Amino acid sequence: MELSLEEQRVYVMRLLDALEVTDRDKRLKVARAILYLAQGVFDECDTEADVLYWSRHNVFLLYDMGIFTALLELLSMEIDNNQACSSAVRKPAISLADSTELRVLLSIMYLMVETIRVETEGDSPERKAAREAFKTDGWLLTFSPFALLLFTMVTKFCSMNAPHFPMKKVLLLLWKTILFTLGGFEELQEMKVRMREQLNLSPLPEDSIKVVRQMRAASPPASAMELIEQQQQQKRGRRSRRPLVKQDSLDTYNERDPFKNDDARDEEDDPEDVDSGIEGEVDPLDRDVIIQPPPPPPLRPPTERVSFPRGLPWAPKVREKDIEHFLETSRNKFIGFTLGNDIDTLVGLPRPIHESVKTLKQHKYVSIAEVQIKREEELQQCPMTMGEEEVEETPAEILYLGMLPSLSQYVIALLKLLLAAAPTSKAKTDSINILADVLPEEMPITVLQSMKLGIDVNRHKEIIVKAISALLLLLLKHFKLNHIYQFEYVAQHLVFANCIPLILKFFNQNIMSYISAKNSICALDFPHCVVHEMPELTAESLEAGDSNQFCWRNLFSCINLLRILNKITKWKHSRTMMLVVFKSAPILKRALKVKQAMMQLYVLKLLKIQTKYLGRQWRKSNMKTMSAIYQKVRHRLNDDWAYGNDIDARPWDFQAEECALRECIEKFNTRRYDKNQNSDFTPVDNCLQSVLGQRVDLPEDFHYSYEMWLEREVFSQPIQWEGLLQAQ
Repeated sequence: MELSLEEQRVYVMRLLDALEVTDRDKRLKVARAILYLAQGVFDECDTEADVLYWSRHNVFLLYDMGIFTALLELLSMEIDNNQACSSAVRKPAISLADSTELRVLLSIMYLMVETIRVETEGDSPERKAAREAFKTDGWLLTFSPFALLLFTMVTKFCSMNAPHFPMKKVLLLLWKTILFTLGGFEELQEMKVRMREQLNLSPLPEDSIKVVRQMRAASPPASAMELIEQQQQQKRGRRSRRPLVKQDSLDTYNERDPFKNDDARDEEDDPEDVDSGIEGEVDPLDRDVIIQPPPPPPLRPPTERVSFPRGLPWAPKVREKDIEHFLETSRNKFIGFTLGNDIDTLVGLPRPIHESVKTLKQHKYVSIAEVQIKREEELQQCPMTMGEEEVEETPAEILYLGMLPSLSQYVIALLKLLLAAAPTSKAKTDSINILADVLPEEMPITVLQSMKLGIDVNRHKEIIVKAISALLLLLLKHFKLNHIYQFEYVAQHLVFANCIPLILKFFNQNIMSYISAKNSICALDFPHCVVHEMPELTAESLEAGDSNQFCWRNLFSCINLLRILNKITKWKHSRTMMLVVFKSAPILKRALKVKQAMMQLYVLKLLKIQTKYLGRQWRKSNMKTMSAIYQKVRHRLNDDWAYGNDIDARPWDFQAEECALRECIEKFNTRRYDKNQNSDFTPVDNCLQSVLGQRVDLPEDFHYSYEMWLEREVFSQPIQWEGLLQAQ
């Protein structure tokens, strides 16, 4: 801290030279010294703010001196270290000691990516320039995106070829790298606005991020089973576990604390209630039970009321297909014939239909995806007149091009890790071991050590789920904006790899206890643990956990997984039916107990798309949920979601739907990325001289054996000249 900037640079230069040595132990010692610098030379600091200041200062200095490139070379060397891989494969139990070097390297790289990625108010122009340089650097290093190297690590680990790789650190670094180079949700929104302008589309009706942030959480409806149980307990003369209070009927603007859960029973839900989900759970509200409503609570004084805006949170939308469908039906009814894809001719239709069409057109919304699909159809139909498509080299495009050959492997590997880290997964001997970088060499002896390790293992799994869910959501959103068929390709791989039942399996647990889990020890958080005196950890203090009411990490993971489920099922009837077949409605309804607006919104969206298939009895028994869908989810005019009158008239061929989509995706990938294709439009060279004059690349060893080849293929083959003449 006392050295001048020039002296600090000299010091880092010396460390950089020392990284080049062949001795493994010396190299590790130097890497640890660099890690100490990146962590903010905490031994010289007195406050947490000092540690963070020096960490930021040192990270920019390290990047400026080219440390990241050196670390990348070392990481590539460690990945290709076959000796370490083979020894790890043979070991019966893998521990922290097997991945020491990898963890040090990945920790430094993570600190550098995360620190440079986050912009602060006091950043100098030099730092801003360094951020932009680093962003492009991540794509240009080793002529392929850095993210691909990390994806390779994930697939090597999941194929059991490198079980010592520290997956938590790899996944965190992969997520942050993609977040940095492609951009987060705010950047995505800006890119979407810009792209709509370029395509001459109407501006977005609202900023979805702002709308969701302004939403209020709603109280979950009491389930019929809980009300029945309470009635039975009262009959037996036993005291109920909690007083029966009227729910706020999922009111959108609930003025109480949105995180104060008044359902004490949620915390100790019976495991029998929870585990029967996907296999054969029937929602208790499906049963034909008449329940007397509880007496209404006394009215609250009007002064407590929150002033809430009028109207619904989202502007309604209509697709062009919906307007066409409406007009076709109207023409058939009133005129007796149809006009095909015509949304302008209203001759012969009564006045109210004119008004309806006018309203529909006011709310017509054309998505970027629809424009891209139309453009792709034109390119496929008229390849000669349309010519070559100019593809913009965006970061998402470069990443997709790099991922394309092994995309299915990457998706399957990520889902395998998600399954292994899911809290509902049972420990199986054949499943992958994701705890290699959390288990110590010597197993704990005391109760305190066992408790600490238990918290560590749970936290470790939570972080893996958080990283994978955020990573998959980012990839889906960026690819969807870049080109709809890139998104569909990833989404279809997710569906074929059983992502839908996996996410439902994840939610088929006591979701309230997962969201309020306390798997962290505040005293061990960095930089608190290196600045302050370490308090003595006891079994009681570990059991008490932290003071936070909710674990934001787990809430974040749940919202991401719900959003992924929404993305891959939206407008896909075959996948919506998968939600119905896997009995997702009771699982999703239990997730409504979490009083957080964003999470409730995505649960309600998933319930909305399958409501019409759940039957009249379900809708009748779940009117509060139906009201919440009406209040919170965007309206699609003409969408018959709440009634489902036309279900019988629409027999869906689900397999054909997926196959047709797959065909479109393959055509797109072949047209844009398969440069070696033998196209029907390639001119044929039928000039004898030019064909014989072409240079043919022969294998290196051909000139050793060409005489044998001549003997076998030319001289020993009898030629029937008469036959040739007759054929002519």
